[in-house]
Amino acid sequence: MSNRPYVVKSVLKALDILELLDEEPGLTITEIARRLDMEKSTAYRLVNSLKTRGYVRQDKETYKYFTGFRLFEMGSNVVKDIELKKLALPFLQELSLRTGEAVNLAIRDGKDVVYLDKIESGATIKVDLHVGKRMPMYCTGLGKALLAYMPAEEVEALLSGEVFKPFTENTHKDFPSLMGDLERIRQRGYAFDDEEYVKELVCIAAPVFGTGGDVVAALSVALPKYRYESDQEKYEKIKDQVVEAAQRLASALKGLSRPAF
Repeated sequence: MSNRPYVVKSVLKALDILELLDEEPGLTITEIARRLDMEKSTAYRLVNSLKTRGYVRQDKETYKYFTGFRLFEMGSNVVKDIELKKLALPFLQELSLRTGEAVNLAIRDGKDVVYLDKIESGATIKVDLHVGKRMPMYCTGLGKALLAYMPAEEVEALLSGEVFKPFTENTHKDFPSLMGDLERIRQRGYAFDDEEYVKELVCIAAPVFGTGGDVVAALSVALPKYRYESDQEKYEKIKDQVVEAAQRLASALKGLSRPAF
């Protein structure tokens, strides 16, 4: 068996073009083909494919090519997430110390919630919720906290046709059920996941608002249900601490010298 990695040559050639234009902006098709030792017809097809998706742009007067704004948008999203994670870490650490439970930071990506950071607790039920994990939004406290403050028409466009997989008997079974829950979240200011993704695990989550007033992330605390049921006072305290941490993180975001969120 060959140990050579399987690669798609046309993809590598397209990436070569992007890297070349990043190093030498403003090249013609002929110059691109010559520098990359590529057939001119191949260079033309690849450049036009990249141009169609916004990764390459062409000056209408000189006909020369440059990297496109789509690359800038993608790079900005990566930087934004890194900045958010760095800024949120002290709030996660403090929340972890105050509650003694697992804490999580997540963002929305399409229909999914993506874990950006987390601090484990030795006492929490071990679940595969690692950093980078993607999960459906309808069955998690973090996801519901992110959804609740989106315009209703956006939520409908996003999830009205979704098949709601029953991870547990408490998972929302359909879109109307979820929408009712989102209304309750807006009324009380936080989301509650009552064993909707994992049996015997509950989660309290709160939205983090960015400078423009949109929700850019969510914070949560996850704890075994037996501790939640046996100590309602602890639950109320954690709920307040999660909401407070999310509000303080939002204030920190608004205090940035440039509006990254």
